[in-house]
Amino acid sequence: MSWLSKICLLLCIVVLYATNTFAFNSLHEIKIEPEFAVVKGMEAKIKLLAFDSLGNAIPVNCFSSVYVNNEKIDVYFSDGLAVFYYKFEKATIISIKCADVEVEKKVNPIPLWFSILPPLIAILCALLFKEVFSALFLGLFSGTFIIYLYSGVSIFSAFFKSVFSIVDKYVIEALSESTHISIIVFSMLIGGTVHIITKNGGMQGVINVLSKYAKTARSGQLVTWLLGLLVFFDDYANTLVVGNTMRPVTDKLRISREKLAYIVDSTAAPVASIAFVTTWIGAELSYIQSTLVKLQIDESAYNIFFASLKYSFYPILALIFVFLLIWSRRDFGPMYHSEKRARSKGVNVASLEKKIEHDLKDFESEKKIKPRVLNAIIPIAVIVFGTITGLIYTGWDSNIWNDESLGWLTKISGIIGNSDSYKSLIWASLSGLLVAIGLSLTQNLLKLKEATEGMIAGFKSMLTAVMILTLAWSLAGLISDLHTADFITLSISSTNMTPQFLPFVTFLVSGLIAFSTGSSWGTMAIIYPLILPTTWLLCGRAGLPYEESIGIFAHVVSTVIAGSVFGDHCSPISDTTILSSLASSCNHIQHVKTQMPYAITVAIVALIIGTLPIAYGVSVFVVYPAMIGTLWLIIRYYGKKT
Repeated sequence: MSWLSKICLLLCIVVLYATNTFAFNSLHEIKIEPEFAVVKGMEAKIKLLAFDSLGNAIPVNCFSSVYVNNEKIDVYFSDGLAVFYYKFEKATIISIKCADVEVEKKVNPIPLWFSILPPLIAILCALLFKEVFSALFLGLFSGTFIIYLYSGVSIFSAFFKSVFSIVDKYVIEALSESTHISIIVFSMLIGGTVHIITKNGGMQGVINVLSKYAKTARSGQLVTWLLGLLVFFDDYANTLVVGNTMRPVTDKLRISREKLAYIVDSTAAPVASIAFVTTWIGAELSYIQSTLVKLQIDESAYNIFFASLKYSFYPILALIFVFLLIWSRRDFGPMYHSEKRARSKGVNVASLEKKIEHDLKDFESEKKIKPRVLNAIIPIAVIVFGTITGLIYTGWDSNIWNDESLGWLTKISGIIGNSDSYKSLIWASLSGLLVAIGLSLTQNLLKLKEATEGMIAGFKSMLTAVMILTLAWSLAGLISDLHTADFITLSISSTNMTPQFLPFVTFLVSGLIAFSTGSSWGTMAIIYPLILPTTWLLCGRAGLPYEESIGIFAHVVSTVIAGSVFGDHCSPISDTTILSSLASSCNHIQHVKTQMPYAITVAIVALIIGTLPIAYGVSVFVVYPAMIGTLWLIIRYYGKKT
């Protein structure tokens, strides 16, 4: 090192020392800021911030020590900020002494079991009051109120802070999430497209064509079911396209909005979760792959996924059950009463105590316009095929496509698995909207002003959906802060069980978490990293051979997906359940109330006759006929003709 380099280094040390010495001399306050919700037994993030007497941050860069109940923890201040993590098991004093400043703060962790209260309150209030807005708000309020009470403020202060934090923290955070904004934009664009193709006579053209095939309530439901199977690549697109397209047809045939919402909901997530080419495949494969790498299992994620499909009893049976109900023309439970009202009194009477109202005049086509089916088919086709094109474009990987060891379907699945589904959906829905406007203008069906007003009216029609989704996402954020999923998982995983019984328990845990959080994707993100390594470990401890262990592993993969979809179907705070209600213009609580008995019936049959026997060696060729036969008997002897 040259003498000049030594002098420069010395000067840097002197400047750094002088800067920090000055900073410490001007140090007036250190703030200890725990994260918003500190939960007992869960790792919490603690921030330490240095300030001068004027309240300005001081750019301190140095090591220091923090004491948590006399336990010393070394931290490093970088530009006046230090961060450390700690699991609080009881009320704890955090203290730090730096220069002449000494600060203490008491942290009182929230009991973990309290985390289940907000979703339970939201769900119970929704079912009790039959009104989703107040239910979601009360769920949010209960959670924020608990957090502020444990932060040490008075009850009076906790009340007002809880109300404000619902908006300034959780609602804002929900709307700051890019994926959430993408869903809102996509929904609004779909609403605008549907409105325009209704005004330009395209929807009436669809009704006229489908009426040739959907002449009765049964055939109308069958057409809806088939459309749900065809739009298989994404559950959001499935819900909004099928619900909005078939609603006028089913109304004409006196099919209740509850039944329409059920068919839409039960052909959205179930088919998207098991199809080879969907927006779900990427997430599912990534969770499987990361576990295989971690456990050093020499298997392909694709092979595990394909092997798991035969065990996906709930999604497959949900699709079959809908068909059996339609074909038999039977229903039971609350759905039977909804269908009977619709058949005898019409949809307007049957649509419920608190029906979602639309300005019907805005949705009527101009009388002078001749109905043309292509004015609806072309924009809808643009949305459907545009989404698939967008998925391939955003997920294109030449390495996958040029890999000769992979089959064509596997290549497509891999490419779509890498895609940006939200961007694809927005591109496609915007293209569909522009095409609908273009068709209306070029044929002189609508003037530019009329098309613009129709588009805006379509946007407005989705306001209710946006509000409910925002509150549901806000509640999901609160539930995440309170570690609700960790509470459920820890409660179940503390029990001892055999590897063969694990798929059964996994389905129940996944269903419970999805029901409580309203998110099947969130459930998979939580459960997969926990349950898959546990499954392999239990199989190893039980001394099971490799082939049997891989079979149970694949079975557990399927039950996570199946349980997530089941819980999502039953949850009033699920986004896909909410979208199904809105796309079908069905009262949301009525949709949940009528769908839940069907979902529970399918789940019980899937678990008792499918999951348990398969785990103990019964062939799938035996359990599938047994499950389908059982569902048919339930419908035949418990259901009533509608």
